[in-house]
Amino acid sequence: MDRLKHSGFYKLKFFVTPEEFKGVWELFEPKHAQFHLTNHDRTKHDQHQVVEAYKTFYQYFTAQEKPNYYPFFVYSISFAAGNESSGFFVRNEGISFPYHGQWAEDELPYVMLSLPKGFQINLEDEKGKYYIYEDIREHRPLTYAFFDEIANDMKKITKPLRFSAYAADALLEQKPPVRISANAANDMMNSWMFKKYKLVMKGKQ
Repeated sequence: MDRLKHSGFYKLKFFVTPEEFKGVWELFEPKHAQFHLTNHDRTKHDQHQVVEAYKTFYQYFTAQEKPNYYPFFVYSISFAAGNESSGFFVRNEGISFPYHGQWAEDELPYVMLSLPKGFQINLEDEKGKYYIYEDIREHRPLTYAFFDEIANDMKKITKPLRFSAYAADALLEQKPPVRISANAANDMMNSWMFKKYKLVMKGKQ
């Protein structure tokens, strides 16, 4: 059996303002969602604390002067969708970009919401126990539909992130698989990172 079938994750990568984030995150309220930090104690946060954590993360990267802290935004999310108990994972990640012949020491931020594509099925035969992965959409259709709902809401307020960076002595457009809102793009253009590396947001000269 092919255990790697349906491997990988559905991924939504985005950067939006805290207000926009709060608007989309309110979709979790009727799902009785629980948000846990990925520390040893699995510290539980409520929806307000999650939004505040995102705000801290956002403000670090949109500040005009570089703050003296580094934020992390990482949660495991459990919730109920109909009769399904399921979960997502959300974490901050970074976009590497060139700067005069090498990689910049900083990375542009985004948040990734992910859902496994596979649903583990435990089996047993004469050789012993084993498992395969089957399509999550068949075993958790409401969970997939909820992920799709969040993705569609996020897509309504964002567009693909396009910016230019100095690859050598010339500006080259970067096309990461990340979506950004117009408000977040405006904040980012005035940030310490854009000034430090002389980055240019597409459409803004």
